[in-house]
Amino acid sequence: MIKPWVFEFLPEMGAPGVEPDPHDVARLFARYLDLWVRDEELGFEGIFFSEHHFGGSYSASPNLLIAALGPRTKRLRLGVMGVVLPYYHPARVVEEIGMLDHLTGGRLEIGTAIGVPQELSRLNMTMAEARERTDEIVTILDAALANGVITHHGKYYSLSDLRLLPRPLQQPSPPRWTTVVSIESARRAARRRIKISTGFNSTPVIKRIFDAYREEADAAGFPASPDDLALRRRVTVAETSEQARAYGQAVGARLKSFVAKDERLSANVPDAPAPSGGFTISDDEFVTGTPMDVAQEIIEQCGTVGAGHFLAVLNWCAPFEEVAQTHELFGSEAIPLLRKA
Repeated sequence: MIKPWVFEFLPEMGAPGVEPDPHDVARLFARYLDLWVRDEELGFEGIFFSEHHFGGSYSASPNLLIAALGPRTKRLRLGVMGVVLPYYHPARVVEEIGMLDHLTGGRLEIGTAIGVPQELSRLNMTMAEARERTDEIVTILDAALANGVITHHGKYYSLSDLRLLPRPLQQPSPPRWTTVVSIESARRAARRRIKISTGFNSTPVIKRIFDAYREEADAAGFPASPDDLALRRRVTVAETSEQARAYGQAVGARLKSFVAKDERLSANVPDAPAPSGGFTISDDEFVTGTPMDVAQEIIEQCGTVGAGHFLAVLNWCAPFEEVAQTHELFGSEAIPLLRKA
């Protein structure tokens, strides 16, 4: 079985220099909340919200979206893929995890990320500093989830006998994830026994990343399974192949513009090996077609890399009506095929 998730970006309205009416923005939030409630009925496993800042997305604080959606749903797993740790004090991260796990009735998934260069640079933070901060925060996070009271003295943070409340409902902790784009980061996650999600790269490259995770997990003494691995792809689906291709071309153009300033991105050459710490955007990133077409492609890719979770970025940054139609098509026609795979 492949567990299907929504990977949610929540695109902003308007464009740079074009400020939308605040009432329209409020209506957009309301429409998306209704859509996510509908996703539970459609059979999605859960929703992973992304975190982005300073333009392009209305998901600067995705934990607030989880808090708003939790009481309106009963089964849907809810998380962030991932919380951009360098922006926050680790005590706040830990305590919000505890609160959200209770507010969702034990349906929280913990995801962490370093962030993207073009956003971090707006706060005068380099990727090197972001990596250092992230490494220190995850050390604190791991210890706090295990013990509740934390003492830590590092380069950026100093904590002495700090009691962090509330403890999560799921014990010893909610499922933990991190995003990766390289073999090195996959190995680090395996040593921490953290689940991983990845995308962008070609299917063969991702298989090598997942193979490295499995190898490191074996060395660490725990058997990694498909449930520890998630493949994230941009999916454009429509009732006809022709319409799906048109949607897909628009998604590709929007993505190219969004990642153009990402210093980790190498040339867009399908199946080219990613540099250390970087990635390529492969043709495999785009899954396009009718619901049956995309289901077959997802099953093939997940089978090749050994992933038990699929995170669907559905008609990325399209107008709301198009996105809603895509959720309906994917949920009603593709999800049953993935559940049976």
